[in-house]
Amino acid sequence: MARHVFLTGPPGVGKTTLIQKASEVLKSSGVPVDGFYTQEVRQGGRRIGFDVVTLSGLRGPLSRVGAGPPPGTRECRVGQYVVDLASFEQLALPVLDAGAGSSPGPRVCVIDEVGKMELFSQPFTRAVRQTLAAPGTVVLGTIPVPKGKPLAFVEEIRSRADVQVFSVTKENRNHLLPDIVRCVQSGGK
Repeated sequence: MARHVFLTGPPGVGKTTLIQKASEVLKSSGVPVDGFYTQEVRQGGRRIGFDVVTLSGLRGPLSRVGAGPPPGTRECRVGQYVVDLASFEQLALPVLDAGAGSSPGPRVCVIDEVGKMELFSQPFTRAVRQTLAAPGTVVLGTIPVPKGKPLAFVEEIRSRADVQVFSVTKENRNHLLPDIVRCVQSGGK
């Protein structure tokens, strides 16, 4: 039976919006929810990058267009975006570790997203594996649609027996929320 829930679909289809709505529903029903999501950063109507935003409200850069990496660090680039690994790890890693064994009963850990930018971080990959294996933790996350050469770690998640993957489309995105919440709530039991 599936314990973890991941959403997949093309960029801009509404995966992050669904994750945010599901998090609110779960929190309001008393389920401890922690984690992070990624958010577009726009300037003058143009996307210039992405930020990592924790559910507790902390925010920092994940990537920016054309910016060089911080001095003394290797450049991690996805298309026109340069990934700020230090900022990402500083925000994402603590929320993945935060709930491990801290409270009785199930907790939900939001991981939006496990994609190319995030996978430059080996500590992140290790933390996601540990979170998926942690008893009492249900992961609610997003993974990209496979295109071109598949990302090995994403395919590892997609093929796990304890993962339910929902494909989000423009046609179904407004109807999936109850199914996602139900699946997450039953995953921790």
